[in-house]
Order: sequence, then structure tokens, then C-alpha cells
Amino acid sequence: MTAIELVQGDITRESVDAIVNAANSSLLGGGGVDGAIHRRGGPAILEDCRRLRAAHLGKGLPTGQAVATTAGDLDARWVVHTVGPVFSTTEDRSGLLASCYRESLRVAGELGARTVAFPAISTGVYGWPMDDGARIAVETVRAADTTVEEVRFVLFDERAYEAFAARLR
Repeated sequence: MTAIELVQGDITRESVDAIVNAANSSLLGGGGVDGAIHRRGGPAILEDCRRLRAAHLGKGLPTGQAVATTAGDLDARWVVHTVGPVFSTTEDRSGLLASCYRESLRVAGELGARTVAFPAISTGVYGWPMDDGARIAVETVRAADTTVEEVRFVLFDERAYEAFAARLR
């Protein structure tokens, strides 16, 4: 069974095998976690992303899928990029959000990662309610068939930390 840990802080400061990036489909950087990872990780991450786009992701990474690149200057071996869904009140996209966590763990496991740091995917500018995002994240990681030994949810603020803590109790 995968151990789950919670940390309040900056995901770009974590020392793990793989850091999960809540990316946009272009894989070319953006705001929030995505921008922070690209800034701290340096140009090697963007170079890898551009190679992926040129090779087989010409239209970008589909929502719910995951792909890995180097971690550049981060204290990790890899960055696993996943594209979370934008929250909708008229369409249930929770399966896509769960897929982000499952696919990220699958990719990390295939690389040999034992420790993985996740942000709260889709809960920022994509508008997913934090409590529900925490529920989906924790339930999906707990149910995942993975060789990853430790998942660390790295939560930016106290509100996010408390939402995840409530789901782990």
C-alpha cells in the first residue's frame, strides 16, 4: 500500500523521485504550479516538452493523460506532466480528474519512481472545488495499483492542507 503524506508548502522545493505538474495541454508552461515548476526547473524541462510536442504530441497532451520529462534543476529525477479538467457544473468530469492521478502514478511507476509529489490538480484556476478535489485525489491514490511507495500531496495553503487532511482521517 502506498503511504500518503501531506505537506503545506512549495512543490518545487520537494526532494522526491517525481514531481507532478498540473500542466496545460500545450506543455509549454503557464501560471500557478506549472509556471513555478518551469521557472525553478529551468530550460531543460521546456526543451523536453518541446521535443514531446514535436515527436508525438503535436496537438498537446489530452486531459487526464500524463507524460514525463527531465526535472531540470529541481530536486527530482522527473517531472510528470498531467492536464487536469476545468470544473463544470453541467458535466461530470471527475473521471478525468481521477485519471490525472492514476496516469501520473502509472508513468512514475514505469520510470521506477518510488516517491511522488502531487499538487491539488485542477483546484486553482481550473476551478475545481477544493473539498471535492481532495476527495478524488485521496480516493484515487488509495485505490491505485502502483509500485510508487510514497505519495506526498504538497498543498500551497492552509485551506488546501485542511481539505486533504479531512479526507485522510
